[in-house]
Amino acid sequence: MKAPTDIAQLSEFFDRYGTALTSGDVTAIANCYALPGMVVADAYSFTFSSPAAVALSFLGASPAYAERQIVAAHAQLLDVQRLSPVLSLVAVHWEYLDSIGHAVPGESYSYLLRSGSDGPRITTVIATH
Repeated sequence: MKAPTDIAQLSEFFDRYGTALTSGDVTAIANCYALPGMVVADAYSFTFSSPAAVALSFLGASPAYAERQIVAAHAQLLDVQRLSPVLSLVAVHWEYLDSIGHAVPGESYSYLLRSGSDGPRITTVIATH
């Protein structure tokens, strides 16, 4: 296995992840995670150890996107650091588009990815500013 540093592979992965997030496809979201996984932000952290736990933790994301009328998310890859033969740290700024085609202020995260036989998977999400 090799760390996911190929920009095309990473772009495809984050395209799938962004589509799953904005469409509320929690099964597809769960398939983007290696387990156990973790989310870290300024005010909270949580872990999950099963696909069902990942799905449950993202159930609220789709209504939040719908409330903001976000219909698309594009990941702008800001930095990719290969940490080991299978781990990469990827800094991403999400660009959002609403239902009438306007840009919506995005969010930034760093993702620790592990590459396996089925491609990259998220092990840790860190909310950044």
